[in-house]
Amino acid sequence: MKAGLKRSEAAAGTGSAVIVFDGVCALCNRWVGFLLRFDRTGRYRFAAMQGTQGSALLRAHGLDPQDPASFLLIDAHGAWTDTDAILRVLAGLGGAWRLSGALRVLPRRWRDSAYRMLARNRYRWFGRHDACHLPTPEQAARFLD
Repeated sequence: MKAGLKRSEAAAGTGSAVIVFDGVCALCNRWVGFLLRFDRTGRYRFAAMQGTQGSALLRAHGLDPQDPASFLLIDAHGAWTDTDAILRVLAGLGGAWRLSGALRVLPRRWRDSAYRMLARNRYRWFGRHDACHLPTPEQAARFLD
């Protein structure tokens, strides 16, 4: 997706960005853990695609909530998927993480093809949980569901 698509009121209203992720995917949960650790300003909030709000956000942006390959970032500039979303998230961490933006020189179809291959195989390669990860009490305010 490109900027200019529907903005989420959850992201626009709070000034924060929302990441919709697969809550039962072990790799996705590690990604969220990484972001919780390095997002020192608390910019990112999270919604599991299996939750009410995560599912609604995916549908609102034309994505299938039943497709575990869906990854969505909603920020003040629009909605983003696949590697565009990942690179924007990393750049949003600031500091040296901004250097990840250099990967934009690679053609998007190459980047997204690699992402899709990972997404299709992530349960097999990294595992799957029976239920969505529950945040700690300190992290709970960063999760929509």
